[in-house]
Amino acid sequence: MSTASHDYIIVGAGTAGCIVANRLTASGRHRVLLLEAGGQDDDFWIKVPAGISRLLAKPAYLWLNPTTPTAEFGGRSIPLIQGKLIGGSSSINGMMYVRGQSQDYDSWEAMGCKGWSWNDVLPYFKKVERDMDFDGAYHGQSGRIPVRRIFPELWTEYAKAVGEAFRGSGYDYIEDQNGEFRDGWFPITISNAYERRVSAAIGYLDPGTRLRNNLDILTNTHVTRLLFEGTKCVGVSANVGGKAQTFRANEVIMSCGAIHSPAHLLRAGIGPALELKNLGIDVLANVPGVGKRLMDHPSIALASFLKPHARMNTFTRRYLQVGLRYSSNIGGAPPGDMFVAVAAKTGWHAVGRQIGSMIIFVNRTYSETGQVRLSSRDWHDEPQVEFNLLSDERDLKRLMHGFRHMAEVHTHAALANAIESPFPAAWGDKVRQVGEYNFKNKFLTDVMARLLDGPDALRRYLFDKFIIDEYRIDQLMVDDEAMADFTKKAAIGVWHASCSCRMGTGDDPMAVVDTQGRVRGVQDLRVVDASIFPLVPSANTNFPTLMTAEKISDAILASS
Repeated sequence: MSTASHDYIIVGAGTAGCIVANRLTASGRHRVLLLEAGGQDDDFWIKVPAGISRLLAKPAYLWLNPTTPTAEFGGRSIPLIQGKLIGGSSSINGMMYVRGQSQDYDSWEAMGCKGWSWNDVLPYFKKVERDMDFDGAYHGQSGRIPVRRIFPELWTEYAKAVGEAFRGSGYDYIEDQNGEFRDGWFPITISNAYERRVSAAIGYLDPGTRLRNNLDILTNTHVTRLLFEGTKCVGVSANVGGKAQTFRANEVIMSCGAIHSPAHLLRAGIGPALELKNLGIDVLANVPGVGKRLMDHPSIALASFLKPHARMNTFTRRYLQVGLRYSSNIGGAPPGDMFVAVAAKTGWHAVGRQIGSMIIFVNRTYSETGQVRLSSRDWHDEPQVEFNLLSDERDLKRLMHGFRHMAEVHTHAALANAIESPFPAAWGDKVRQVGEYNFKNKFLTDVMARLLDGPDALRRYLFDKFIIDEYRIDQLMVDDEAMADFTKKAAIGVWHASCSCRMGTGDDPMAVVDTQGRVRGVQDLRVVDASIFPLVPSANTNFPTLMTAEKISDAILASS
């Protein structure tokens, strides 16, 4: 085995890891080793908006963690996808750039996370971004991540029609989604400049940063074990391109995301003592909260066939253009607890370009019973993941209500000229199989697309035979039992895994890290990623993760 020495080892070059690596090496005082299990982020399709569906069809770029089947979802496993490459999920995600609301972060502070209120985190949100459209109290102008919007005059006809239907349903138009947090429809804010994705890697691991003499980056490197001397973390063992190596550092920073960061801690003996003992793992620190209270935003979808003139235009290949934030007023939920993302296509293939979709998700979820557990002590074995997304009945009720609310929106006259045949959509096995990028699927979907653009009677037959599953909209609108059954069978997360190594105070038995990401019960080990969120914010988690990494980087530098 070879041995290397660094000031910091960062495990995971995803959203958080890219920022921490940049910040800790900027002064030249610290030597940093950044380890990534996946490969480089040099694929053409990473850069362009149209590449999302292509990337999601390439297993080499993905952590594919099938969740444990639960009765809550009819005994099915729900999909979970995370990026496995430089930039992590920021290299493959939908580029949505959302902060959440002030109440989210004030709740964090109320839970004991002093220094994480809205007034504390807003400067870091502003530090991350370079807003290309707006200035003022809510926005930054000099950050590494450009932020922009595609405004309505450049939307597809489908997106324009949806916007008019939202207006006709009583919602205000809001130009700036990341300004004042209130209900309304808006251009979705994106981390995208000049029609090119700007991931955390592109923004923070730019060529100049990657060439720094004090930054070493290793890809295709799986950390197999955290190394300790007593309770002090002194490095990692890793498999580097098939060869075992050991690396030592003054501090190790885990930035592997809400699934793999807790898994690494558990394998090291940091976690619930009884569960560790049952796996034959020696307990290094009894920290009951490791892997517990995993969260995501539960969602369902309502799709429709797009008429030819309403499909993607040539100005942009960005197909998430319009969004809606609204208040359900169910179960005491706060304002803006629901979100709808409108997709002008649903796949890379020809049929995907004919189908539009409203993705309806609970923006402020109450379900907090998810967990990450080890399936074995072996690092090769992926952990068991249970999200339990609908464990709180209020989340089920809000998804049911949200689906029906959007079905009513579909009856608005503005949409009649853009869509046909709205239907309940489920991302099941058939959709995933057709979504795999290969010649066979391209040929089949090309043929199907031509048929769908044929006579109305043929299209209705094909929809009934191959696209619409068990339920139809008219039944779901009036039958509560059917609506609940469909929701449980079709609901998935939106890949915002978080909260499995929560921040908290020393007297909180479920807290895993303190407000600077330091792991309880051990020394010189931190977690910096979405797993440390006390609660998942009312937002896509990429921007809050960027903010968190910037904030903790400041704390590390201040103490070094």
